[in-house]
Amino acid sequence: LLLVFLTEYAEFLHCKGKKFTDFDEVRQEIEVETDRVTGMNKGISSVPINLRIYSPHVLSLTLIDLPGITKVPVGDQPPDIEQQIRDMIMQFISRENCLILAVTPANTDLANSDALKLAKEVDPQGLRTIGVITKLDLMDEGTDAREVLENKLLPLRRGYIGVVNRSQKDIDGKKDIKAALLAERKFFLSHPSYRHMADRMGTPYLQKVLNQQLTNHIRDTLPAFRSKLQSQLLSIEHEVEVYKNFRPEDPTRKTKALLQMVQQFSVDFEKRIEGSGDQVDTLELSGGAKINRIFHERFPFELVKMEFNEKELRREISYAIKNIHGIRQVLPCLFTPDMAFEAIVKKQIVKLKGPCLKSVDLVMQELINTVKKCTKKLATYPRLCEETERIVAGYIREREEKTKDQV
Repeated sequence: LLLVFLTEYAEFLHCKGKKFTDFDEVRQEIEVETDRVTGMNKGISSVPINLRIYSPHVLSLTLIDLPGITKVPVGDQPPDIEQQIRDMIMQFISRENCLILAVTPANTDLANSDALKLAKEVDPQGLRTIGVITKLDLMDEGTDAREVLENKLLPLRRGYIGVVNRSQKDIDGKKDIKAALLAERKFFLSHPSYRHMADRMGTPYLQKVLNQQLTNHIRDTLPAFRSKLQSQLLSIEHEVEVYKNFRPEDPTRKTKALLQMVQQFSVDFEKRIEGSGDQVDTLELSGGAKINRIFHERFPFELVKMEFNEKELRREISYAIKNIHGIRQVLPCLFTPDMAFEAIVKKQIVKLKGPCLKSVDLVMQELINTVKKCTKKLATYPRLCEETERIVAGYIREREEKTKDQV
């Protein structure tokens, strides 16, 4: 049992049941799976590679290795690669129960750090952000990151930790982790700018801090998480209680369900007319918008199309004025007599009947189309859908006839 516990091995979620004891094979499997998911030419994917490592030499931590921001697309990467990677990163670091490990190379300007910039957007108070400064051994001679590591330049509430990783040459030369950790420790102890803080630098200290911070963070967020789960549990229990004695053939249940569907149809119809529906048509005008267009564009257009003969109208006005005077002499006056005005206006208003009736037909047709769209949600109940459409459409046509009679 002790031997099994001391054995280091790794497992991939996509290779269930297979244990990797050679970590060179683990690296190869990561590369193979990456190429399988993203292609062979530097593509990207939001599908994670899940790797679990068991070892007596590591602390219990859950880490998510996110890609760095790519400014210029290469290979098979899409033109909007920067935005895609940014969106992918934001999906993870926006979660309140997540700690952000903002990694920045020491040989670049900290003020231009993409990691710190993104962390600032989702964690402006710095409550969840831990700064990590890498490549301290690659800084130009005579420069150092002392002010950054002492948390003086761009302060973070959780501070910064410096690390020195293996170079590509070390990796190609098969330099193991133990030797790399010893070299890192020697670097901090021997460097004049970092020796006073060497006990707070390095990968082992970073592991310790991460474990401690994660534990504290879980302790802090657990009450709210527990409260949320309890609230969801109570809601589910209440729903279970409601349906505990549910009988599908109960007439009262059927009546209640029928009323709910009819009420929902009424709400959907009203929303489509008011323009506040949950689905917005981007291909054509419909519902209230189309009715509004009929009244404010189509109807005035029909009025403009009406033929109007001013000479004929003046002759009609002249005859009307003369006829209402009878045998009396027609005297010049400032205003047209009331009877003559009413006779002429009534005759002109009759000409508006055609455009009005046409607009009524268009509005009623759009109302019926809206009814048909609303009844699509009742498609699982064909009889109810058919009857609802028939009754509502019949009522609309009755109103259409009454409106035409009024016109």
